[in-house]
Amino acid sequence: MTGVTVAKGTLYIISAPSGAGKTSLVQAILATLPDVVVSVSHTTRLRREGEVDAKNYHFVDQQQFQQMIDNDDFLEHANVFGNRYGTSRQHIQQQLQDGKDVILEIDWQGARQIRQLMADCGSIFILPPSVQSLRQRLRGREQDSEDVIESRMREAVSEMSHYAEFDYIVINDDFEQARDELAAIFISNRMRLGYQQQVHADLLVDLLKLDT
Repeated sequence: MTGVTVAKGTLYIISAPSGAGKTSLVQAILATLPDVVVSVSHTTRLRREGEVDAKNYHFVDQQQFQQMIDNDDFLEHANVFGNRYGTSRQHIQQQLQDGKDVILEIDWQGARQIRQLMADCGSIFILPPSVQSLRQRLRGREQDSEDVIESRMREAVSEMSHYAEFDYIVINDDFEQARDELAAIFISNRMRLGYQQQVHADLLVDLLKLDT
């Protein structure tokens, strides 16, 4: 009976403009693939109603966040609309060592920082099927005024202009198709020769032996 070795997981950056459906797609992947997890960021912003510490974010104050910067605890960190967000280096490295594929949901600027530090990460950009569709989705939330929606649209166009910096593109038109395409990226990566050689090392040796 051959054993199975735990191979190191892969870090995936997933970026998308607001309204492209990234959060829903990521949640669908988590429900489908058991060895995929999402990195939980640290933030200084106040916890919103219904949010859970260590599940949605690790909520810390400004002093704690600065201490983590001083200790070089973050792979990347940024200031967004007056709030600070950061990705724990130790947390991600531990999950990767445990064989988990880790999803990091950040914008294109954070993606650049991560790629400089971890060249072997994968990166995925999720796009809407059209500008009109994106605007309709933002309006469908019924949370923002038209002025805010148009501001978000300008931000979205700016964000989408960086799609070519990513390894994979998923167009979220039909949700189930987009989910399957996203899952295929994770699955196919685990079928690579190097990964399979680690996971099934004993089996591959045994298959090349003749019983005597």
